Amino acid sequence: MMFRFKKPIAAAVSLLAAALMIGSAGETLSGGSLPPMTAHASVIQQAKAISSCTVTVKTTKFAYNGKERVPQVIVMDGTTKLTRNTDYTLKYTNNKNPGKATVVVTGKGNYSGTASASFIITPGAIASASASSVTATSAKLTWSKTNGATGYKIYAYNKSKSRWEIKKTIASAATLSETLTGLTANTTYLYRVNAYISADGKSYIGGSKQVGFTTPKQSTGTTPVAVNGRLKVSGANIVNKNGQKFQIRGMSTHGLMWEDFSNITSTASLKTLRDDWGVNTIRLAMYTEEWGGYTKGYATQAKNKVNTGVANATSLGMYAVIDWHILNDGDPLKHKDEAVAFFTEMAQKYKNNENVIYEICNEPNGTGITWTNNVKPYATAVVSAIRKYDKNAIIIVGTTNWSQDIDKVVNSRLSDTNIVYSLHFYADTHKQWLRDRFTNCYNKGLPILVSEFGTCNAKGAGNVNTTETQTWLKLLDSKNVGYINWSACGKAETASAFKSGTNLSNIPAGESALTESGKLVRKWYRSRAGLK
Repeated sequence: MMFRFKKPIAAAVSLLAAALMIGSAGETLSGGSLPPMTAHASVIQQAKAISSCTVTVKTTKFAYNGKERVPQVIVMDGTTKLTRNTDYTLKYTNNKNPGKATVVVTGKGNYSGTASASFIITPGAIASASASSVTATSAKLTWSKTNGATGYKIYAYNKSKSRWEIKKTIASAATLSETLTGLTANTTYLYRVNAYISADGKSYIGGSKQVGFTTPKQSTGTTPVAVNGRLKVSGANIVNKNGQKFQIRGMSTHGLMWEDFSNITSTASLKTLRDDWGVNTIRLAMYTEEWGGYTKGYATQAKNKVNTGVANATSLGMYAVIDWHILNDGDPLKHKDEAVAFFTEMAQKYKNNENVIYEICNEPNGTGITWTNNVKPYATAVVSAIRKYDKNAIIIVGTTNWSQDIDKVVNSRLSDTNIVYSLHFYADTHKQWLRDRFTNCYNKGLPILVSEFGTCNAKGAGNVNTTETQTWLKLLDSKNVGYINWSACGKAETASAFKSGTNLSNIPAGESALTESGKLVRKWYRSRAGLK
């Protein structure tokens, strides 16, 4: 017998069957005379990755104030702004001290996973800064330490352009001073110092501290520089600001990196050389390889010694020769790149100094080292580097065979005309033959400076040869060609001007501390300077 349900009953049975279905979508349940039926499972919504949303930190840079920084964060899902603590939570890290801070966004509710954004906390403003040791051409800036800084940046205000210009970046948080050089006399300057941090390959500066000062008028007294001003080459001679022939009478340091030898560049000792000896020039012998040489990992220390010597000479109105003192390296091309970098820095620093002279290769020497193949191409490169910044300073260029082969230069000079070529002699070794060479080259118009001479043999030893020394100096005086004596130190060798053990940082006037060589040179210099 077949049962037939009325429509309401059939509908109720169908609903009951659907409710009792168990299984995944697509399963069917059949039985008896009921028709086949399909069950559909309900779908659970998947949480959306928060990383697919846009996270924006409203303020991306804060100044350090000793408190945690918690900038507002906006999270957008398309055009929908999400709600904090409903759709996401926030966690801030490294958000107190200077540096890069992070905010982590963690999804909640309909959102999952994490996303992050960052912001910067810059160093606080420098608390104090001051200028000291202000001279006509230099000043020292000093400032207080700022916690969390990577280093400091120094800016100068360019009044004509109404803007701040970066002068130096100091990549050390421990360095809290900088000596400014190349300033102009009787001029007002405004500097500022900012602490900075480095993050993501960029620099972020904090608040600044400004320092203003005025340089004093240049001395109008009788110092060598005050009287003669910036020197230049004219014909075969050096002339002063008035075009009058000027004769350099100098003393050379020994190696600046020998601590006791560099003491001669103190203000007190340079003043004695100037006033008691009649010296107008100090040569700062910075060895390139030997004894803590510049190219042997001591570049920073060597430059500091040079800068100290220049600053002290400048304050006394003396000329300063910055000497790239090659010796054992022989071929100047060996360290050409280092020399270009060094003299580029020096020229930038001293371009406004009237008293700075550059000596770019002390004594080229060695088998096969020639003017044409080695010295001239080296000199061309270094002179070009200097002239990029300093258009006016005299440059001394060494010659081959320990600066004796000036004759190789006569018909192959550099194109720059503000150049003098160096001749070195040691009186007991280099005698009439080299004097004849000097006279011949000078008569052909070659500008020459004896940037180093000794009273003994070429090893700095043996006896003082008074006769040959005086013969040389008389010849040079007759031509108004300058000379610089080796050396103002107390090394135990004949060439030294001072007795061993002399306190070079405060040499006495007179002859009590002098060697035989020192007495000879001092007496000659005093006579030439008109000192009684």
